[in-house]
Amino acid sequence: MRRTVFNEDHEAFRETVRAFIEAEVVPVYDEWFAAGQAPRDFYYKLGELGIFGINVPEEFGGAGLDTHKFEAVLYEETARAGVNFGGSGVHVLLALPYIKMLANDEQKKRYLTKFVTGEEMWALAMTEPGTGSDVAGMKTTAKLSEDGTHYVLNGAKTFITGGVHADRVIVCARTSAPREDDRRFGISLFAVDTKSEGYSIGRKLDKLGLRTSDTAELAFVDVKVPVEDLLGEENKGFYYLGQNLPSERWGIAFGAYAQAKAAIRFAQEYVQDRTVFGKTVASFQNTKFELAACQAEVDAAEAVADRALEALDAGELTAAEAASAKLFCTEVAHRVIDRCLQLHGGYGYMNEYPIARLYADNRVNRIYGGTSEVMKSIIAKSMGL
Repeated sequence: MRRTVFNEDHEAFRETVRAFIEAEVVPVYDEWFAAGQAPRDFYYKLGELGIFGINVPEEFGGAGLDTHKFEAVLYEETARAGVNFGGSGVHVLLALPYIKMLANDEQKKRYLTKFVTGEEMWALAMTEPGTGSDVAGMKTTAKLSEDGTHYVLNGAKTFITGGVHADRVIVCARTSAPREDDRRFGISLFAVDTKSEGYSIGRKLDKLGLRTSDTAELAFVDVKVPVEDLLGEENKGFYYLGQNLPSERWGIAFGAYAQAKAAIRFAQEYVQDRTVFGKTVASFQNTKFELAACQAEVDAAEAVADRALEALDAGELTAAEAASAKLFCTEVAHRVIDRCLQLHGGYGYMNEYPIARLYADNRVNRIYGGTSEVMKSIIAKSMGL
């Protein structure tokens, strides 16, 4: 089926990204994997390539576009090569929408010029050790000082992707107690400078997958956050978080579809080269049937991911539609990648093969950004159940 979601500009971008990955990432990716993170200077290269500025207004050094289609190309190309760009996805997909939506003119000038170049890398700190999907249950607090010049931040966050290299982190904290009739009230968002006194990075977490993406625990002990770094209005943080969840969940859905598509490519290449009982693995009927079934599932996931992308770009992607796309695409990817690994036999279990890393990387897609169970709850609610 012919796709209509991309045009010539997107395909030219694809060629540039593919060449960049081959030259700058593939040769050193094993080193990143062993180190457990991409090197900090890699993000400057992404800045030079223009990756960070696509959706940033021209006045701040960006391209001034308003589309997620270039991000979609990135998902496909990194998956195709069996690599990822460390914490840079959080920088663009999660942090940038909050800056664009909430920052005032002074803040945008201060934040975005460094955002575009990679001089300041951003992360989002929402999850806490005891809360997980229950954002309203967070315990981190930010109390306004008596002279009104700054907030005093105390608490801890965990599972913060990009947390090791981040120069600024959007921290969600309680500025007021929850109301009896609205426990979501009282959360605010702050653009916290990671060089602040009292800010510390705990463990760099040892994850099953996404080994080159730095994920950390963060702690705040009497961190002074200037009032100029409050994003949006006090106590409306939960509402702001809800505004950006559909785009985050689209990103996970599209990334999962791209991984499933890549898994078929890896499996096809392997079974055509691998010989068993004097014939290629690809020549067995079971292999053909398995890959054909996987291709049918990926075709469906591509259609769902593309439809969600078009809706997102049009500003029409609802919470339920995003949840549906995430649920479907991540479940498809889980099945497809597992079957493609099986076709590799014992080699599929070895980290030197892309399929093994992909298998581990993919597993978190059904957890972060809201678990599959949370997605089902959102969909069911939209059905009036």
